[in-house]
Amino acid sequence: MRRRNNQDNFAVILAEDESSWQRHGHLLIVADGMGAHAAGELASKLSVELIPHHFHKLLKGVPSESLQRALVETNSEIFRRGQANPEFRSMGTTTCALAILPEGAVIAHVGDSRVYRLRGTVFEQLTFDHSLVWEMQASGDVSEEALRNNSIPKNVITRSLGPNSSVAVDLEGPFPLKVGDRFLLCSDGLSGQLSDEEMSVLLQVLDIDSAVEAMVHLGNLSGGPDNITVVVAEVRSDLLMRGSEGMQKNPTAVEPQYPVAFGITTAICVLCCLVLLLLGQFPIACLAALAAGVAFATGWYKYQSQRISGNGQGQYGRGPYRKATSKPDPTLTNKLVSVIEELSDWVRENNWKIESTQIEESMRIAKAAEKAKNYSEAIRRYVNVISLTMTEVRKAQDHQASDSSIEY
Repeated sequence: MRRRNNQDNFAVILAEDESSWQRHGHLLIVADGMGAHAAGELASKLSVELIPHHFHKLLKGVPSESLQRALVETNSEIFRRGQANPEFRSMGTTTCALAILPEGAVIAHVGDSRVYRLRGTVFEQLTFDHSLVWEMQASGDVSEEALRNNSIPKNVITRSLGPNSSVAVDLEGPFPLKVGDRFLLCSDGLSGQLSDEEMSVLLQVLDIDSAVEAMVHLGNLSGGPDNITVVVAEVRSDLLMRGSEGMQKNPTAVEPQYPVAFGITTAICVLCCLVLLLLGQFPIACLAALAAGVAFATGWYKYQSQRISGNGQGQYGRGPYRKATSKPDPTLTNKLVSVIEELSDWVRENNWKIESTQIEESMRIAKAAEKAKNYSEAIRRYVNVISLTMTEVRKAQDHQASDSSIEY
């Protein structure tokens, strides 16, 4: 609603048949570009074009690691393009890529574009926001009061593809699949305007197309300060589940352990150091202490790498990072009614003539459903009112623009 150009891009690359799916699965990507002029738009466009290319080219080893490597290669190319043209220098893009593979759902991402999964009434954020506020919160450097007061800007990201020659790409999953699961990928234009609970309920009660349209409408009608991109996928085939059966995380195995070999080496070096000190061999004792430090530091590095990238048993990352359990209730219906009232005022202020028969009928049914506490039906009908009204508003705007053109 406030930006003249769209710096978001997305891609949906579905496998053509079962054989193709077994090799490389389905791939969904959302990218939100950053940079002056058309730089952000170019960066996000390159992201959604290059990641599938590199992913399929690199598919020789573990698919999840190939996806992660695809983002690393894409970062290098965006960086090179930026360096070659002063207008595009430092251009970047957030990117989240979801691969639906035989072993489950795998995510590679950089930035604050998000991937969620809805299972039943449980809505989980599977990605960690690479943003200042999330990083500070994770490190314990921010108080709850600061979070409540919004004193830390939420739109400052700490990682993106393109500005630097190298980038750390987070890998999450594989997450097991179940028929009925819905995955939502979105740019922060959506997640910044709608709460997790609101997105969850809309996904629960609406079909995919209606849910996506409703989210975009509500994001825009809530102010629309940024571009909004939404991709939703639903698991509808038992075939997708077979390979991911048994992929549930084992709570006792998720957290990796400090490497035993390096722990033993460190202990031996420390012991030797103490013995040598007692024997008066100070120079050699210093070398033993140095060896102990190197052994410990190397082991710690490997431990942290496993902790971030995987647990050594095929599980990567530490997602989900947030969870919301919600059901249709008056909270969302009240918000939808408020949006409809504001939309109606907007229509009246602009003297737009709209077809109201269907809108009035949907409002009547919605109010009756809400009175009967059938909130799912009420939400569906209120969303329909918003959709119908927005369609009529666009017609009125187009007609107004046409009339202005003729008058000019």
